[in-house]
Amino acid sequence: MASLCYNKGCGQRFDPEQNTKDSCLYHPGIPIFHDALKGWSCCKKRTTDFSEFLSIRGCTKGFHSKEKPPEPFSQEETSDKLKAKPVEELIIQGPKSAEKMQRERPSSDEPRQLLPIKVSRSLEQALEKLNLSSKDEAPEGREAAAQVRAGTTCKNAACKAIYQGPESNTEVCTFHPGVPVFHEGMKYWSCCRVKTTDFSTFLEQPGCSSGRHCWMGKGDKKAVSCRHDWHQTSSQVVVTVYAKNPLPTLSSVKANRTVLEVHVIFEGNKIFQAELDLWGVIEIEKSFVSMVPTKVEITLCKVSPGSWARLELPQSTSH
Repeated sequence: MASLCYNKGCGQRFDPEQNTKDSCLYHPGIPIFHDALKGWSCCKKRTTDFSEFLSIRGCTKGFHSKEKPPEPFSQEETSDKLKAKPVEELIIQGPKSAEKMQRERPSSDEPRQLLPIKVSRSLEQALEKLNLSSKDEAPEGREAAAQVRAGTTCKNAACKAIYQGPESNTEVCTFHPGVPVFHEGMKYWSCCRVKTTDFSTFLEQPGCSSGRHCWMGKGDKKAVSCRHDWHQTSSQVVVTVYAKNPLPTLSSVKANRTVLEVHVIFEGNKIFQAELDLWGVIEIEKSFVSMVPTKVEITLCKVSPGSWARLELPQSTSH
């Protein structure tokens, strides 16, 4: 008497006396249903149609089996087992919608902070060899004061004051009126000649003269458009500006949690400026700037690990 084969994907009747190792063509795996696709775990064929799924031919040969598969648990048995051994839920949070990101986004009007600058030894040597210097002229009075934007950094060397409003003009500016000098490994300002071999110590040297802040640089710097791009990891975004021999003493990069402001002065008295409304939110305390002879790299630490769809929000603009 013919028996019914219960192997998955077979379902044929067979004669037990003629059951050989090649008689049955079946699926040893389990059914897979994912993203509207249906198939078996043991083979690669997938379909969106359930009838076609049921008709997928087996991928493995073997003996027919007349043993019924075990019955699925009843609802009562399943409930009892769940009560006896609770299952820990694993909740996977999907990417946030653009609307939710916008609601949780900090204000772009937050105060901007200067990011620390790390200068490579190779750039120090290049500046020493070229003896690049760029001296800002003294402020010419109040004629440009009305054009100064809040958050602008004083252009006098070694002064880190930030323009908050007209009251900032009453503050005393402490700065270096001279030019940076790099000679035989030593770094110093021509106005006070306090020498050091450490570039970070040189950058932190307090000014030796007092005067008024200079919010507007002299007009002979040529604004240019530098090639710049970006890449990312799950935890960081790196913005690269390809500017040759950037001047750390005269350049600045400021940011708040959603806005990046770049001001780079480099060889040839050229200046690159950009203001980016960032796609995501960053941690200011963990972000920094690296300068080498060929480029400026701005490393921004993401608040939430993940991938940014782009560097800037669509409505942002650059200068």
